Amino acid sequence: MKKYYIILFSFLLFSNSFLIAKPYKGAEYRTKQSFLYGRFEVSMKSAYREGMLSSFFTYYDGGGGVSNWNEIDIEILGRYPNDIQFNTITPGQINHVSHYPINSSPHTDYHTYAFEWTPDYVAWFVDGAEVYKQTGPHIQTLTRAQKIMMNIWNPQAPNWAGVWNPNVLPAFAFYDWVSYYTYTPGSGNYGTGNNFTHSWTDNFDYWNTSRWDKASHTWDGNGCDFIYENVVFQNGKLILCLTDSINIGYTDVKGPVYLASRLSNEKVLVYFTEELDQPSAENISNYFIPSVTITDAQLLPDKKTVRLTVEGWDYVSSKTLLVLNVKDTFQNVTSPKNLTIIMPPQFTFPLKINCAGPAVLGYLADQEFTLTSDYGFMDGSNSTYSNTLQINNTDEDEIYRSEKYGLVTYNVRLHNGIYNLKLMFAENYFTQAGKRIYDVYVEGSRVLQDFDIYNLVGSNTAYIKEVNSVVINDGELNIHFAAKTDNPLINGIVIELISLGAAEEFIPDEKSFILKQNFPNPFNGQTQIEFIINQADNYKFSVYDIKGSKVAAVDLGYLSNGFYTNTFNAKNFSNNILASGVYFYELKNSRMSRIKKFVLLN
Repeated sequence: MKKYYIILFSFLLFSNSFLIAKPYKGAEYRTKQSFLYGRFEVSMKSAYREGMLSSFFTYYDGGGGVSNWNEIDIEILGRYPNDIQFNTITPGQINHVSHYPINSSPHTDYHTYAFEWTPDYVAWFVDGAEVYKQTGPHIQTLTRAQKIMMNIWNPQAPNWAGVWNPNVLPAFAFYDWVSYYTYTPGSGNYGTGNNFTHSWTDNFDYWNTSRWDKASHTWDGNGCDFIYENVVFQNGKLILCLTDSINIGYTDVKGPVYLASRLSNEKVLVYFTEELDQPSAENISNYFIPSVTITDAQLLPDKKTVRLTVEGWDYVSSKTLLVLNVKDTFQNVTSPKNLTIIMPPQFTFPLKINCAGPAVLGYLADQEFTLTSDYGFMDGSNSTYSNTLQINNTDEDEIYRSEKYGLVTYNVRLHNGIYNLKLMFAENYFTQAGKRIYDVYVEGSRVLQDFDIYNLVGSNTAYIKEVNSVVINDGELNIHFAAKTDNPLINGIVIELISLGAAEEFIPDEKSFILKQNFPNPFNGQTQIEFIINQADNYKFSVYDIKGSKVAAVDLGYLSNGFYTNTFNAKNFSNNILASGVYFYELKNSRMSRIKKFVLLN
C-alpha cells in the first residue's frame, strides 16, 4: 500500500498561473513581520460553502522551495458542518493532518482558535481548551520564522474540499480579532505553563498598514486570484470575501439557489446555497407541493436549511417542491425552481456497509456522501489487499481486505431512533505498534481514543468496536475520525435498529399506551413497529386498508408493562396479498385504541 498523504494546496510554490486571470476572486491578509514560536489566537466565523475553506495559519515565505517548507494551519472546510482541520507542513512539504469535531458550528458562531508553537510541540486550542497536540522529530524541523496569515479560497481538490459550485458565491469569512503572544518560558503569564507573554492584539477597526499586507497572488490548485478589494473592514470586523470577478468585495447581488429537498423523519428538508432571511424562509406561502398541505416552515440553525411540516402526504406518488420568493440576508430573491423531493432510504436492518469495497456478503457498496446520497464517506482513499490475504478473528475476510483511509467522516441518513453500531477495523499495512494512532467519534462522543489497531490485536486481524444505544435525533449518523499518527481507517460498519422515533419517556399513565410510527415508512415487504405498554392488558393488532376494511389481525394476548418491538411482514402476516398503497395499523386494549398510517410499496 502506498503511504497516503493529503495533498494540501495551501501555499504551493507560486507559478506563472498568476499571469492568467482566474474567474473567481479570493482574499488573503498577512503580517509584514515573521514570528518564531509563540501563541497565535483568532476569533473568527468561517464560510459555510462546499468546495472552499477559511483559514488562520502561519507560513514561512522566505524562499528555498519545498525543502524549506514551514507551515502551521487551522483550516475550516466549508463542506463540513462541525469540523476543524489542523496541520503542520514540514520540509519536503510533508503534511501532518488531523481533524476535530467541534460541538457547535464554526460557520454560524464566532469561536476562538489558537495554536502554541514551541521548539517541542505544536498544540491547538478551541475556545480555550487544548484539543490536539503534535510532538516528535518533525516538530524540531519547524525552525523558520513565519508570517501570520488568513485567507479564503476554493481548492481544485474535490475529494478534500468538496465539489465546487459557483452558485455558492459570494462567501465571506469574518474575523473579530487576532492576538500574538511571544514564547517566554519561565517568565510569561499566559497559555500553557504560563510560558507566553502578550505582544499585541489587532481588533480590525481599520487596515493597520504598519502591521499587515493584503495579498495579490495565486498558485496552481487554487481556483481564485487574491485581490485587495476582497479584504474588507466593516463594523469592527475583518471580512475576507470569495466572489466572482465582477461583484467583488462585501456585496451580494444574487439570490439564494435552491439545491435539493428530501423527506426526513416525516418532514421535508429544503437545502439552499447560502444563509437565508428568516421571515421569508419561514413563510409557508413560498413553498408548494402539489396535493400536500404545508403547515409550518422552520429555518434551522445553519441558516441554509428549511424544515417543512406537511399534511396529506401519501408517500406513494412522486412529489416535487416549488420554491419561490425566499430571500437571503442581503434581501436578494431566489429564482423559482421546482425539484423532485428525495425519498428517505429503504434500508433493511441490520444495515451493513463495506466502507471501501463493492456490495458483497450482504454489505452495501461504498460511496461518497452528498446531498443526494443516503450514506457514504467524506474525503479519504481506498486500499485493497490480495484476495488470498487471511484475516484472523472473522469469517468475513473480504470486508477487511479493503479499507477507507484518510477519511474525515462517514455519514448515514437514518430515521430518528436508537441504534447499536459495530465499527470494523483491521491493520493490514503496518507491522508494529505506534505507526497508526487515531480517535473515533460517534455523534460527537469519542468512542475510541489513541486507537492503535496493531497494538490491540496485531496485523491482519479483525477488531470490532461496539457502540450501543446511539441516539439519532437529526436524521443522520455521523462518525468522525481524528488522526494522531498517520491516517485513520475503517473497513466496515454494521448498524442495528433498537428503537424507532424519538426517545420517549416512560409515562406511568395507567390509562394510556404509546404506539410509535413504523420504520421504515414507506416499506417494502416488512417494517418494524414499536409500542410502549403502561398498563398490563390484553392487546390486539390490526391492519386496515384505505376503505376501512380489516386486512390482517393478530391477538397479542396479555402484555405486561414495557417496551415492545414487532415486525410486520406484509407477505406473511395475512393470507391476503396486500397491494401497494396506504394502510392503517391499530393497537387496542380493553379501554382504548391508537391508529397510525403507513405505506406499502411492493
